[in-house]
Amino acid sequence: MGKVSVNINGKDVTVDEGTTILEACKKINIKIPTLCNHPDLETKGNCRICIVEVEGQKIFSAACCTTVRDGMKIKTNTKRVREARKIIMELIISSHRDECLSCVRSNNCELQTLSKELNVNNVTFDKNIRPIKIDKSSPAIVRDPSKCIKCGRCVEVCHDVQGVGAIYNAFRSSDMEISLPFEAKLDDVECVYCGQCINVCPVGAIYEKDDTENVWDAIEDKNKHVIVQIAPAVRVSLGEEIGMEPGSIVTGKIVAFLRRIGFDKVFDTNFAADLTIMEEGNELLYRLKNNGTLPMMTSCSPGWIRYIEFFYPELLDHVSSCKSPQQMFGALAKSYYTQKFNIDPKDIVVVSIMPCTAKKAEAIRKEMNDSGHQDVDIVLTTRELGRMVKESRILLEELQEEEFDAPLGISTGAAAIFGSTGGVMEAALRTVYEVVTGEELENIDLYDLRGIEGFKESIVKIGELEVKVAVVNSLKNAKKILEMIKKGECDYHFVEVMCCPGGCIGGGGQPIPGNNEIKMKRIDGIYYVDKGLSIRKSHKNPAVLQVYKEYLGEPLGEKSHKLLHTHYNYKSK
Repeated sequence: MGKVSVNINGKDVTVDEGTTILEACKKINIKIPTLCNHPDLETKGNCRICIVEVEGQKIFSAACCTTVRDGMKIKTNTKRVREARKIIMELIISSHRDECLSCVRSNNCELQTLSKELNVNNVTFDKNIRPIKIDKSSPAIVRDPSKCIKCGRCVEVCHDVQGVGAIYNAFRSSDMEISLPFEAKLDDVECVYCGQCINVCPVGAIYEKDDTENVWDAIEDKNKHVIVQIAPAVRVSLGEEIGMEPGSIVTGKIVAFLRRIGFDKVFDTNFAADLTIMEEGNELLYRLKNNGTLPMMTSCSPGWIRYIEFFYPELLDHVSSCKSPQQMFGALAKSYYTQKFNIDPKDIVVVSIMPCTAKKAEAIRKEMNDSGHQDVDIVLTTRELGRMVKESRILLEELQEEEFDAPLGISTGAAAIFGSTGGVMEAALRTVYEVVTGEELENIDLYDLRGIEGFKESIVKIGELEVKVAVVNSLKNAKKILEMIKKGECDYHFVEVMCCPGGCIGGGGQPIPGNNEIKMKRIDGIYYVDKGLSIRKSHKNPAVLQVYKEYLGEPLGEKSHKLLHTHYNYKSK
């Protein structure tokens, strides 16, 4: 690749051909304001807030989508540029419903931050805000078009990253708006509730349904026994909500906090993740031995399940019948746990803290009541838990770490890595190898399956069989596998699919911002947790083995199949 030399604000810099002005400025630490630009998405050039002056040009150039040319002279901070940016910002604000004190994104809003940075103290344009029609039809996501600034990030992530296409740019020029087809509501379209639109929205136009008050009410109710489970990814991301570095591990502090605010028991979804491996690993072995449908595809991710139900229902037989760890936990909590501790299932409330918005919808699926009761009652995202921490005025960072309650709080390193893309596959192979061969797997760190890349594959020799596996994250990559199956070109035995980029650490309920650099730090935290545990294989979890001995019988047995497995169906809209 050739090089070009440019001059920015009087400073010479040499960059690769094809570099944008924005990228060239970053190289010499010149900060250009952006709104529609996102580090993990393609360039759009919609908002124009990044304009700069280029010598010899009468009009401004958008730094995000203008590539540098050899000899180009660029000025980023002239009076003309600053005033033009202010006008652009005022125009954007004039069509934005600004209720900053009560907005869910207050103090974490890119528009708010940029307005201060650009010293916009007054908006001279008349307000032109869309009528307030807040869409609360979805069990997971709320959409408020009156706050939308039309940057287009949500449309791009929905179409180009997830391949879903639930939202669109509608109309043209000044009438352009972000909309659903025929102005439908979210619950009327093929939205998978992944929440990636929330993660990239710079303002509060899209956010998760808030269930924090339901949790406060439950733990205030003296007639209820309220228990909580924490997903693997939450322990390496909640710290960000209170100002810690991405990837900070706050597991024990979360446990302490949840006890302080009144939960009767604090359990770990990781316990159910180990259980998932026991069931899913044995399901894979059953399919391999009995000419079952292959490849078998994982079923932990509810956004992925909604996707295949909507778009590839003819391939549902490829999906494991295992419930997700969240739902396995709920089913056991409402059956095994209540029987063991003599609690009426009607009096127990199961709360989940998840990195995922789609888990809210999963919990209310009609199939998720095999215990005779709804398996999980309330689902909070990591962000919602962060709000509860702040509301409680308890300083999480100063709490002494505490341990989960037994027995549903005992887990392994294999369960911890469920939070990262590739983690479920690695955990499953650690168990399947030893179950099949009867030999100990010496090197349990399967590095080929790690990393944030969207599509990975590997071959693992298990006994006489070479098991070919693939790991994909984001639904666009899942689609590649599904198309391979349809064409008869897929020779994988086992495929892990995670709906969200990076897996659960990049879930739609995670702290904002959450770009790839931050996700990698969360992943590092996940594997650090795994390394630090004395037991790192699911089939070695003593609490799981005890549950099988006392209650479930055996993996894929009658009771475990009734409680821990389910089926999925074609969804039409």
